Amino acid sequence: MNKEIKTVDEKKGIIRITTSDERFYAIPSPDKITGLPSEYDFIPSVTWICSYFPKGVSFWKWLASKGWDEAEHIKQEAGEKGSKVHRAIERLIKGETIPMDLKLTDTNNENEEELSVEEYECLMAFTDWFNKVNPEIIAVEIITVNKEEKYAGTVDIVCRIDDQLYIIDIKTGQYIWPSYELQLSAYKHAINPEEYKIKDYENVKLAVLQVGYNRNKNRYKFTEINDKFDLFLATKQIWKNECENISPMQKDYPIELKLNIKKEEKNIINKKKGK
Repeated sequence: MNKEIKTVDEKKGIIRITTSDERFYAIPSPDKITGLPSEYDFIPSVTWICSYFPKGVSFWKWLASKGWDEAEHIKQEAGEKGSKVHRAIERLIKGETIPMDLKLTDTNNENEEELSVEEYECLMAFTDWFNKVNPEIIAVEIITVNKEEKYAGTVDIVCRIDDQLYIIDIKTGQYIWPSYELQLSAYKHAINPEEYKIKDYENVKLAVLQVGYNRNKNRYKFTEINDKFDLFLATKQIWKNECENISPMQKDYPIELKLNIKKEEKNIINKKKGK
């Protein structure tokens, strides 16, 4: 995908910068005197950090069976699918009706595409799960920042199910990779419970909700996972060793453009125009 620069939290002024290999969150840093945002701190995303966790034998066997180019193509398609499903789920939770022929822009925000049959089946599975468990939604698609450890991420859902508080990550794939445990653990330690008036946060549980799951009749699977924040921090050290000096390319964009043409060149140009 091309570079995407998007404001993801207007109230906090947080900007997300994404390329095919990196993702930063730009967090406004207030001026010490005025208190107004004067510059940005660029901190890595949870998913980018987690990508440095060892994939395991199963992943490498899958990669070997597909080949690098095909595997990259599959990952890109999966990313597009996951992005569209997440955006549609957010609209469902907000009370909107999602028609089968709904059009959503791709991850580059360039083209509108109708939901594929597979994507719509993911939404059907989510609807079935939601109507069955009747969760009390506390927050959806929220940006969380751990200022102490310097990372940020986007949490899919915070909700209560039968009085139990959950942080839920929605996946459209068929497998739960070990990095998902790290991802959710990082979210748990970044959410500010006071911001969302959560009193029982110390008892929060973590879970992955797979939608479009093809290994049972429900077409979804809800799996609780353990908090492995220490393993996330260890992975962050690996990321730091490889990427600590990387920062987004930044350019200044002037409001107008003008060439500094020498006087001799101007005279030649004017003579050619017959002036």
